Amino acid sequence: MILLSPLKTLTSRFYHSATPLSLPRDLLHLLQLSITHNSLQLTRQCHARIVLFGLSQNSFLATKLISTYAVCGIPIDAQLIFNSLEEKSVYSWNSLINGYVKNQAYDEAFHQFFTMCCSGVSPDDYTLATLSKVCCEIGDLNVGRLIHGKSVKIGSDLDVTVGNSLMSMYSKCGDLGECLKLFDEMPERNVRSWNIVIAGFGDMGDRNFNNKILRFVTSMQIEGLKPDAFTVSSLLLLCNYDTEKPDYGRELHGFIVRFELGWGFISGSDIHLGCCLIDMYSRIKKVDYGRRVFDRMKRKNVYAWTAMINGYVQNGDPEEAMALFREMQLKDRVEPNRVSLVSALPACSSLAGLTGGKQIHAYAIKKQLTYDASLCNALIDMYSKCGNLNYARRIFEDGSFCRDAISWSSMISGYGLHGKGKESVFIYDKMLQLGNNPDTITLVGILSACGRSGLVDEGLRIYNSAIREYGIKPTVEVCACVVDMLGKSGQLPEALNFIRTMPMKPGPSIWGALVSASIMHGNSEMQELAYGFLVKLEPENPSNYISLSNVHAFARRWDVVAEVRTVMKEMGLRKIPGCSWITISNTTHCFYATDKAHPCSNSIYEMLNSLILLMKGVDPSLDFQMMM
Repeated sequence: MILLSPLKTLTSRFYHSATPLSLPRDLLHLLQLSITHNSLQLTRQCHARIVLFGLSQNSFLATKLISTYAVCGIPIDAQLIFNSLEEKSVYSWNSLINGYVKNQAYDEAFHQFFTMCCSGVSPDDYTLATLSKVCCEIGDLNVGRLIHGKSVKIGSDLDVTVGNSLMSMYSKCGDLGECLKLFDEMPERNVRSWNIVIAGFGDMGDRNFNNKILRFVTSMQIEGLKPDAFTVSSLLLLCNYDTEKPDYGRELHGFIVRFELGWGFISGSDIHLGCCLIDMYSRIKKVDYGRRVFDRMKRKNVYAWTAMINGYVQNGDPEEAMALFREMQLKDRVEPNRVSLVSALPACSSLAGLTGGKQIHAYAIKKQLTYDASLCNALIDMYSKCGNLNYARRIFEDGSFCRDAISWSSMISGYGLHGKGKESVFIYDKMLQLGNNPDTITLVGILSACGRSGLVDEGLRIYNSAIREYGIKPTVEVCACVVDMLGKSGQLPEALNFIRTMPMKPGPSIWGALVSASIMHGNSEMQELAYGFLVKLEPENPSNYISLSNVHAFARRWDVVAEVRTVMKEMGLRKIPGCSWITISNTTHCFYATDKAHPCSNSIYEMLNSLILLMKGVDPSLDFQMMM
């Protein structure tokens, strides 16, 4: 009713106004109102008035009407309006093309572009910028090059908007070299030009804030352009944990505060940079700094909460992640979205919290989110790690979501984790029968399952088939699984021979797998050989020295034991004690070796001593000190 009142007012003016020249202006106003409110009814009423007053060939009204129908999701009607025009200008072509783009009818948009060129109408900067963005969205580099060629031919490549769109297209399509070349050739550049290149470094996997990127940002400032919030957020994605490099992340944090880029502590209006800071601190192993950022944000939405929850999960603190997940809903009344649920589920897996996982699953069903593949994959992984394979299989077999490679890999790994290698092989073979090709992650999962279940022949068959038939290149992880599989079955010479014939240099995971197998089968000679390589590859890992010392101690080579311990002491290495936990009444209790920090430690050790005596066949009621 609110939308019809201005129409009634203007309709009255149409019939009583003495200045008919004002009618197009009023109709343009109404069409803009239709776009603002996305009202198809008002659009059709405006269209009827245009026809009634004989304004169908008015280029301004027709172009606006084409855009309005496109916004309302009716590109077919927009096409009919366009077809009825006797004279088609570049603006009407742009409205039609952009209408198809807005409705994701990209093939039709390109068809209209080529028809436009064939009809003798030359595209302008807006046309080329629009189609460059489409090439960026669909990742079609070949068509993008054609658009680039057309822009060079008509001289539009000199326009900064077209140039930026072409640069973004090359960057998103994986050709950063062409993007940089175009950047260097641009006669005029703005902040967005620099931002596109910086984001391109991250998209191409160059995820390190190195000297090349630092020089690039410095050049930007020399040209008189100040980095904006998008610049800083892109740079934060490039900050990774590296003790040998400057702490660029904290420097960027200082830049945000100093220049007041509209972030949390200052105005509370921009949460994006806050999320980027939380993510950056989580990635560089400083989650406490990320929490300070989070706590000082004046306004938090679901993305900020999710970033902080994910940060705790990444840094191995599932308890705090789940506490924050509950606080998000109870304290701030923020409803979790799909990404929030996917971030929280690994915390349930780490804590073996089946109850919490079921609650998240129930919430996902209630909110009708179980169609999402990433969420279902996370549920499969959670149920598998919590020991409920039946629930995991039930989700896997559910037809409400489209299974992808991760779905198959999660189910295969789930069965393998519980020693059900035959079931893993069955799922793997079924995947191949349905036409789904394996990837490296799938291959690692199935080989690990075969190794745990002693299915050496099946594992070697799958490995050879994946390499020869499916073209998977053997990675260090894949080869480590093969070594582990051969070693656990007692085929230590074959495992060592496989290491020697590997297409890459063996890493710590390879020699670690051989060490485990050597310990299992009591082969001290092979064990000593593997530990020797491990110490060379990981000279700062105290576990390797402790294990090597134990090998020599078992062989009573005390002089070598003393030498290894001396090296550890000189290097300042100390092994971190192992940790285990148990959840009782929704409270998780953590225990370390020889730990006495728990408030009930005395009672716990009394019970342990009683159990030890019971296992030895001694009456626990006897005094433990006397027995010693």
